[in-house]
Amino acid sequence: MKKKSVGIIFLTVLIDLVGFGLILPLIPLYGKSFGASGVVIGVIMTSYSLMQFLFAPVWGRLSDRIGRRPVLLTSTACACLSYVIFALGSGLKDHPSWALGTILISRIFAGICGANITVAQAYIADITPPEQRSAKMGLVGMAFGLGFILGPVLGALGVLYIDVTAPGWIAASLCAVNFIWAFSKLGESWAPSAHYTTQRPHLDQWMHTLRTPRLNLLIAIFFLATFCFTCFETTIGLLVMKNFHIAQEKDDMAELRQILGKVGWLIAYCGFIGAIVQGGMLKRLNARLGEPKLIAASLFFAAAGIAVLPYIATWGLLLIFLAIFSVGSAMTRPPVFGMISMMTASHEQGAVLGVAQGVGSLARIVGPMFALTLFPIDPQIPYLSCAVLCFLTGCVSMFRLSRHG
Repeated sequence: MKKKSVGIIFLTVLIDLVGFGLILPLIPLYGKSFGASGVVIGVIMTSYSLMQFLFAPVWGRLSDRIGRRPVLLTSTACACLSYVIFALGSGLKDHPSWALGTILISRIFAGICGANITVAQAYIADITPPEQRSAKMGLVGMAFGLGFILGPVLGALGVLYIDVTAPGWIAASLCAVNFIWAFSKLGESWAPSAHYTTQRPHLDQWMHTLRTPRLNLLIAIFFLATFCFTCFETTIGLLVMKNFHIAQEKDDMAELRQILGKVGWLIAYCGFIGAIVQGGMLKRLNARLGEPKLIAASLFFAAAGIAVLPYIATWGLLLIFLAIFSVGSAMTRPPVFGMISMMTASHEQGAVLGVAQGVGSLARIVGPMFALTLFPIDPQIPYLSCAVLCFLTGCVSMFRLSRHG
């Protein structure tokens, strides 16, 4: 039953992330076609992460109180509804302001109700022995990577062969199938009635978690790793245009699609490598190194990969160093969340993991602002800054976590 449940959780997260990856790359294109300014597009892009920052801990605490299954089912159903709203908004071609407002509402609603990752991790912690949690958390990361490979491909095919509303309807359909599948197959992993459950007010839960020794260090590591990855993800298209001398004509949508296509394939390549690492290599690496050394090694790999990217002007070298960066990025998240889970009481798994996911969402807000502000000044600055951050965080991880681990 436990193996079956892990498989269902993997598919639940995978389908959820396919839907997310389907929509996210299209938002800048849709915003541009509806005449939105860069600020408006930025607001739409960050609204999801902002709502996740505020509400992920709420959903995590709720899953501690009422169980994982109802929260997972509710968030899946709400994701389906948010994509329906997105599909309706993307079809309002003759009413651009209404279209943009509807798309913004869909992303806010999706962010508020998006609890799948947090509760999926808590579910895995419920049914997995502590020594196996880092490897099992890697399955969530693998689903994350595969979702970002399959999602953009499905979105592009939907726009190309159907129309601009197709990605929203495809994502909604996938979430509907996901809901039916989970409703019929997924059992409950957590019986709140059998355990004492600590329930703290929202701010108190944040402060309690962030004041706990070692937990606060692990959450800080996750914040910095996520911050660096979002800096890369936000600017890689601009870097490719600059280093490979790809000039975009103003208002040339065909050229913009071509650039986004190249960037999409590069991100899919990174996701594919991450999925291989998290799905196959991670268990053996974790058994050999242990979580503290694995976290430190992952950050050193990420630092080495991202530091070189601004100086590369050949596709072969770009793919090599993207692979190095992807390996490092993929190895960080599972052992971090494995250690967080092992250090957290069973009745607080959802709450603490929710705070960690909320901190990750904050990094996805701050990272793009940092990178896009500094990139026009000098493209090397955000990449070298992230390399230094990864290296220093790796050093701190090696000495502080190993000392206690």
